[in-house]
Amino acid sequence: MAFRATPGRTPPGPAPGMPSASFPSPQAPMPGPRGLEEEEEDEEPAEIHLCVLWSSGYLGIAYYDTSDSTVHFMPDAPDHESLKLLQRVLDEINPQSVITSAKQDETMARFLGKLASQEQREPKRPEIVLLPSVDFGPEISKQRLLSGNYSFIPESMTATEKTLFLSSVIPFDCVLTVTSGTLGFIPALLPIPSQVRALGGLLKFLSRRRVGVELEDYNVSVPILGFKKFVLTHLVSIDQDTYSVLQIFKSESHPSVYKVASGLKEGLSLFGILNRCRSKWGQKLLRLWFTRPTQELRELNSRLDVIQFFLMPQNLDTAQMMHRLLSHIKNVPLILKRMKLSHTKVSDWQVLYKTVYSALGLRDACRSLPQSIQLFRDIAQEFSDDLHHVASLIGKVVNFEESLAENRFTVLPNIDPEIDSKKRRLMGLPSFLTEVAQKELENLDARIPSCSVIYIPLIGFLLSIPRLPFMVETSDFEIEGLDFMFLSEDKLHYRSTRTKELDALLGDLHCEIRDQETLLMYQLQCQVLARASVLTRVLDLASRLDVLLALASAARDYGYSRPHYSPRIHGVRIKNGRHPLMELCARTFVPNSTDCGGDQGRVKVITGPNSSGKSIYLKQVGLITFMALVGSFVPAEAAEIGIIDAIFTRIHSCESISLGLSTFMIDLNQVAKAVNNATQKSLVLIDEFGKGTNTVDGLALLAAVLRHWLALGPSCPHIFVATNFLSLVQLQLLPQGPLVQYLTMETCEDGDDLVFFYQLCQGVASASHASYTAAQAGLPDQLIARGKEVSDLIRSGKPIKPVNELLRRNQMENCQALVTKFLKLDLEDPTLDLGIFMSQEVLPAATTIL
Repeated sequence: MAFRATPGRTPPGPAPGMPSASFPSPQAPMPGPRGLEEEEEDEEPAEIHLCVLWSSGYLGIAYYDTSDSTVHFMPDAPDHESLKLLQRVLDEINPQSVITSAKQDETMARFLGKLASQEQREPKRPEIVLLPSVDFGPEISKQRLLSGNYSFIPESMTATEKTLFLSSVIPFDCVLTVTSGTLGFIPALLPIPSQVRALGGLLKFLSRRRVGVELEDYNVSVPILGFKKFVLTHLVSIDQDTYSVLQIFKSESHPSVYKVASGLKEGLSLFGILNRCRSKWGQKLLRLWFTRPTQELRELNSRLDVIQFFLMPQNLDTAQMMHRLLSHIKNVPLILKRMKLSHTKVSDWQVLYKTVYSALGLRDACRSLPQSIQLFRDIAQEFSDDLHHVASLIGKVVNFEESLAENRFTVLPNIDPEIDSKKRRLMGLPSFLTEVAQKELENLDARIPSCSVIYIPLIGFLLSIPRLPFMVETSDFEIEGLDFMFLSEDKLHYRSTRTKELDALLGDLHCEIRDQETLLMYQLQCQVLARASVLTRVLDLASRLDVLLALASAARDYGYSRPHYSPRIHGVRIKNGRHPLMELCARTFVPNSTDCGGDQGRVKVITGPNSSGKSIYLKQVGLITFMALVGSFVPAEAAEIGIIDAIFTRIHSCESISLGLSTFMIDLNQVAKAVNNATQKSLVLIDEFGKGTNTVDGLALLAAVLRHWLALGPSCPHIFVATNFLSLVQLQLLPQGPLVQYLTMETCEDGDDLVFFYQLCQGVASASHASYTAAQAGLPDQLIARGKEVSDLIRSGKPIKPVNELLRRNQMENCQALVTKFLKLDLEDPTLDLGIFMSQEVLPAATTIL
């Protein structure tokens, strides 16, 4: 900054004072300018690195997620030799790399080889990383975990206290139930479980690969903000085909040209209409719940209790207030990660302050709500006074307005007397330097019209004068009593006796203030990081509350009802169910009921005309069941959900050239998956299986599959089959008995019109009415008539004769053309040769006609 001494000029005054620090009341506005409040969070591409160990039939899994800098681990779980549990974990989290020991048995080696060869795996194949088996040693892994540098553990803890703390999070010892010969199941004490060895290998990989800190100094470790346990028990198995055909998720290209490169947007899907979350982490948790439908009734009922509470009219204002607060819950793990790496931005402090302040508002609101609901009780208790301490520290220390203006961390007045003193001296410099410049001007050559004293950080105070016309050579720059420093923009800069005195008196104020404020920022960061565990817990509970508020809002708008769970039955019972997506697109929607509980009618064969609603009904049953299994209200008057362990579908052929499979082969793969894995607790939805091949072969395959399941008796899955193979019923290809129930979509013929009621009823369709559907599609009437004629001939067993009408029409056209040519002849023309005309025109035409 420079200050110029000229007569009649008023020197610039000091900068305006800083606002005083105070912790705002709930009614007070948040500090900071509006622009910063609306600033979007930085998006960093998330990476997941998974470590797996397979030993003695048990699976140990741990993975690191860069989006929240958290290590997730799964307790040792038994898995079949086909490693289906491991495959499910891989399908769910899509890791960038899979780390394992180089010393593996044949089962794991074969699985990893197959995984590495999956060229069409989406989004891409994971990198297979093999580490020496010594890196997975039990004691080495345990010591690596205990010696790690974790920001969520207070530095004041001793080594013993740190070990006890980690032992409460990670089970270093566990008892597993194993089979021993003829003795049955006996408990076996495993000193170090596989999950600990997997964690040790994962930490070794992170340290070697330096995930997220590749460009940092080597003494900067990979940030780990917490350990979280995840389990896949009691989950309902749903494959990717089912998610696709039921439109639970549907990604589409973003319509904005400015956001196409940023990825995909959610299209018309179940997730799309239920996702009303206000926070990014709420959306992430809702997607996680959708990928992990559960059979855990206690968890499901706890979710429904919260939704039901917010659906009460008297609680609408509370729900809206909480939704507003949740919109301020931001990406806390990313901020903590930056603090750990000392990369904290100016905006991070305000985002963190608003997050903590909003969390306190949620805590105060939950303390006034019924404590019988677990979520309210958890928020009221676990949002501890540490949050108030963090909010108070940030609110009383950070000067948000000045930090934004200078783009660096600054503190409020009355925090550090030394900083305040230096800032006052710095703010008084303008008038003081003006006086110094005036005194210096008096001692300079009269030809010099003006001068100014400037301050340059790290250089100090300098006297600046304009370059005069006679100052051409460097030797002309010399002025007695001044030390020439440099020339810049026709300004000559010198050191004088007074500027040297200023350097000694005032020093490098700017740098000193920055250094001291940076030290305060570091101390504040340490205070925040010491309470990282409560901040992480805030994010977990706030995300859960956000999801349940979103589900409650959707249930209120769409008229959903609470499902009930019954462990006494397998299957589902639905009264007047609706398709959650179709009812939003259709003008009117006819609800239908479902009863597949108990042993009666486990196989429901649904027939009916095309476009009568069979496929919509199948998807409706699947979607209502799915919604109940994620803890959502459902589009039905009432629903009773029994024990469901899986949902299988064969509804829509997901054709893809990259798969290298025919449409019928894809259909067979989907059915084979259901045949090989469905149990008596599974729900199987099959639509038009067999239509991709010869009619007889397709019908035979469908009958064979259904007879296979019917042979299981009471162990048969709950199966809904929609088909146009009426011969399945007419030829009695299925055995008679209580397990089979025939249903149809009700219709009525009104002359040539067919009226659809879209209502399910007992019975079998008499015809497919394909001709009516063809007419609706706009096919020509003569084609439809010919199709009906051929269809009737096939049913009656009569031969199909070729159509003669077209042949007769062609003959008449040829005859007419021949007559026209003959009438145009000029018989009086002497050059006309009737013989040539007969041979070239008449005979060929006559041959064609005959």
